Amino acid sequence: MEERKTGKLYIVGTPIGNLGDITVRALEVLKSADLIACEDTRHTLGLLTHFGIRKPLVSYYKPKEKEGAERILASLRRGDTVALVTDAGMPCISDPGALLVGRAVNEGIEVSSAPGPTAVTTAMALSGICEPVFVFIGFLPPKKRDAIRVLERCARAEATIALYSSPHSVNDDLALIYEVLGARRVVTARELTKIYESVEERELPFTIESPKGEYVLLVRSEEKREDAPQGTLKEQAEALISAGVPKKDAVKRVARDNGVPKDEVYKLFIGREE
Repeated sequence: MEERKTGKLYIVGTPIGNLGDITVRALEVLKSADLIACEDTRHTLGLLTHFGIRKPLVSYYKPKEKEGAERILASLRRGDTVALVTDAGMPCISDPGALLVGRAVNEGIEVSSAPGPTAVTTAMALSGICEPVFVFIGFLPPKKRDAIRVLERCARAEATIALYSSPHSVNDDLALIYEVLGARRVVTARELTKIYESVEERELPFTIESPKGEYVLLVRSEEKREDAPQGTLKEQAEALISAGVPKKDAVKRVARDNGVPKDEVYKLFIGREE
């Protein structure tokens, strides 16, 4: 009996703003696909209509990612060619897709890509930041405690920290970055490739008046200062405490000045008598 051949999954990048940025290959894949899996069927329908493409659509979005993956995998097992897109940019990069790709790979289904733009690499290219390394963390977790942990893990990295932010949370995100990382310089990039594209750099603390559009925040690594703190973390904290600074405030200040997590400083005092 002849073995039945499975289909092929394409990861297709779509424009992050300007429809003219779609690639020839992306259009070829979308035109040849048996099924297009998308984050928002209404949004993708607009894209396809613009380029004169008519194909069956299936919804595939974060809250229902497991159920959506099963439907798409069923099509792939039947031998269909499926194109996966999101509302903007590359699937799997702070967007749905990684779960589906992982399942497809585990089942031996062929996976390929028609790559396209992403907001984070576009922002880095426009920023003028010359650091060779950046750490991309996507969106900060919604719970403050979790967001602080993420930022603290990045605190000592000699690299730009890149993250996404919505207009509803960008000022809260900037305030939290200042709280955890101190007075870093931050590039704010918004409406990339669109008419009102803007890329600006300022030093924290600052807020954005009437924020609109999606943001990429690029937090520069901490500059090495001539007035950098002297002594070990414990010695710095003890000096502040001896000067009358409450332990909690001393720990927070030393952590910020040295770009380390507060827990790392605090644990030096566990078991110490008040």
